[in-house]
Amino acid sequence: MTVAGIISALIVGLIIGVLGRLVAPGKQNVPIWLTIVIGIIAAFIGTAIARGLGYADTNGIDWLEILTQVVLAAIGVSIAAGAYGRRGVTR
Repeated sequence: MTVAGIISALIVGLIIGVLGRLVAPGKQNVPIWLTIVIGIIAAFIGTAIARGLGYADTNGIDWLEILTQVVLAAIGVSIAAGAYGRRGVTR
């Protein structure tokens, strides 16, 4: 992966994180920096899954790859919201 590829992955990850946050159900009490980190991780994992299953390199926009990344980001944001929300609760 080239430097340009890494930079574009970071930018796509930022967008994927925000989209994942919008798609995730309910209210998320997760800081924006964590949403961005989750999006970046989801972008890398989503690309790896798409390449592994053979649908990463298509003509035009790779909609299935983007959908995979957004779903992973939504799952990640939901998990982080659950974990982050319980962090301050004492019982």
